[in-house]
Amino acid sequence: MDASDSGGQQGDMKWWQLSMVGVGCTIGTGYFVGSTIGIITTGPSIVFAFVLAALGTYIVYNLLAKMTAEDPQEGSFCYYANKAFGRWAGFSCGWNYWCSNILIMGSQLTALSLLSQFWFPSVPLWLFSAGFAIVSIVVVLLGTKGFDRIENLLAIIKTAAIVMFIIIAVCAVLDWFGLDGEKPPSFPNTYNELFPKGLKGFWTSLIYAFYAFGGIEVIGLMAMQLKKKEDAPKAGTIMLMGLTIIYVISLGLAVTMVSLGAFSEKESPFVTALDSYHLTFFPHVFNGAIIVAGFSAMTASLFGVTNLLVTIADDGNAPSLFMQKIKKFKNLPLPSLCLGALGLLASIITALLLPGKIYEYITTAAGILLLYNWSFIILSSFKILENKAWSKATGVFGMLLIFVAVSGTLLEKEIRPGFLISLIFVVIIGLAAIFMKFKVWNKNKAMAAKASKSELD
Repeated sequence: MDASDSGGQQGDMKWWQLSMVGVGCTIGTGYFVGSTIGIITTGPSIVFAFVLAALGTYIVYNLLAKMTAEDPQEGSFCYYANKAFGRWAGFSCGWNYWCSNILIMGSQLTALSLLSQFWFPSVPLWLFSAGFAIVSIVVVLLGTKGFDRIENLLAIIKTAAIVMFIIIAVCAVLDWFGLDGEKPPSFPNTYNELFPKGLKGFWTSLIYAFYAFGGIEVIGLMAMQLKKKEDAPKAGTIMLMGLTIIYVISLGLAVTMVSLGAFSEKESPFVTALDSYHLTFFPHVFNGAIIVAGFSAMTASLFGVTNLLVTIADDGNAPSLFMQKIKKFKNLPLPSLCLGALGLLASIITALLLPGKIYEYITTAAGILLLYNWSFIILSSFKILENKAWSKATGVFGMLLIFVAVSGTLLEKEIRPGFLISLIFVVIIGLAAIFMKFKVWNKNKAMAAKASKSELD
């Protein structure tokens, strides 16, 4: 979902509705599956990583919401980057966000395929990827109304799954199920228990915690639909409070219930946590719920990049072809959808060629690209907002948290390729911006100046 869906300056959405939309767009496999990698990387201290990520996310969103309340614009953070630093920044911000969402779709797609192998272990990863991609494209083809109805239903299912896990896990921790004489679980309370991989492991895990909050910027894009634009900060704050509580409680329970060695990147930590309690129904029900959550987030990303590309093209930062909408297909921007579908296809091919560590690589790269955009938001606010000393200090702290999260990916060779992938995208976007500046924008400026001079003559 993006600004093109906002329907102009006047909206009728209430702040709590925007909060619920944000929760629905954010909760996906980054939380349900990606958190497993974070747990394996750092251990029980993943809970603290999520608290820090929540704080960093709040800082970013609060600054974005202030800019939105002061100057509501459909382009949201892309518009503010352009306003603060010039057209190259708006161009880079838009395409960086588009690329990050393509990678997020690939990450979700790979996770969905891994989860599906829980039932069908002999089916190749790429085959599941192809199936989910096709269904996702079909949902987007249903148009905005059909998409909204399906997403609302899926949002209810995945929220119910989290609540179900928390209730069952609390009962398990209270030993209501019985452990056949085993010692009831307890939360680690020593340094070695909390940080079994040391500070290096904790540092490395931060990127996965931040990735689980990816989606907060969607509220910025949809804030144009608010009846009262000044309610944007409140909507994001309530959303983040809800997400943080859910994340911390559920992950705290998960790391309490089993040893670190029990977790596997091919299985959700919440399924692993309840494995020893022999609840035969739970792994199947929860695995299905996670697939629903991942599919929901992936389809929302596809819907978003499809409409975002229309906005980018409308600003003259993409070929005009992508502005075209086909009336026969419910006025959908099919050229833009086709480009997004090509991104999904690339993910399927990658999953076929690199089935082993592809999820970690794509997830890391997607998370880093997202944080690059968040950096743009903070830096733009420094130039646009008349921040007081405290606001500037929190912005600097937010930048520090982002830097720590990104740099942490360099510490572990297993996820370092994800950082390199993100750099490749940044270099490509940077070269494209240079090309646009000297071959398109300067030329257009010269033509406009010449035309203006001719009119005066």
